[in-house]
Amino acid sequence: MAPMVDLVADLGEGFGAYTTGDDEALLEMLTSANVACGFHAGDPRIMDATVRSCVARQVAVGAHPSFPDLVGFGRRAMDLTPEEVRTDVLYQIGALQAFAVAHGTQVRHVAPHGRLGNLVAVRADYARAVVDAVACLDESLIVLAQDGELADAARARGLRVGIVGIADRAYRDDGTLVPRSEPGAVIHEPDEVARRTLRMVTEGVIRSVDGTDIPVACDTVLLHGDSPGAIALAGRIREQLMAAGVEITSLDKVLSGKGV
Repeated sequence: MAPMVDLVADLGEGFGAYTTGDDEALLEMLTSANVACGFHAGDPRIMDATVRSCVARQVAVGAHPSFPDLVGFGRRAMDLTPEEVRTDVLYQIGALQAFAVAHGTQVRHVAPHGRLGNLVAVRADYARAVVDAVACLDESLIVLAQDGELADAARARGLRVGIVGIADRAYRDDGTLVPRSEPGAVIHEPDEVARRTLRMVTEGVIRSVDGTDIPVACDTVLLHGDSPGAIALAGRIREQLMAAGVEITSLDKVLSGKGV
């Protein structure tokens, strides 16, 4: 059977009069979207418009909850308790769920953003807090994560997990991402990003910063649209995957094909 993969991107990350990236162009290439829920970016008007655009293109809507950090775009560590993480995540999913219902769809997955997304991979208490929020709201929601504490906690609760591959970010040997504060954390060379994506999807490996091929179980590839040339690169990645015989399809179908 041909390999399958979902393509996802972070959308709706403007605020008020400010916008970032070309969401409309990126939507043409996606099967899923992580929609900002107001804590690191996004507001009610942007959330409404983003969900409407997703529905028009049959792109699955997912929640992209964050620390309450508009100033830092959700990328700063915050000294929150696990209970604060749980209730903040529940609040954000609920807000997006309202817009989804209003547009005749539903939230299909949850993907923690930024610093929260990094910490849930290594902090068991934060991972449990996110899983508690998801499980008490809707056990059909898919949890998007890297391998780590969040993926383990979600599986332990019987939730479906989609593993995210991030081709333009550098990985350490343990499978975690190199922090953006360190040199070389983001890979900008288009040919290299495209090669890494294809290897993740077809071989299940990615080259670490130390030159070691490490396993990556990639169910969905995270594309970006907020940097120069990002839209062209996203299109190139999609075309290269399809040329290699990869089926671009929904996350639900990808996981079902793997018996998840």
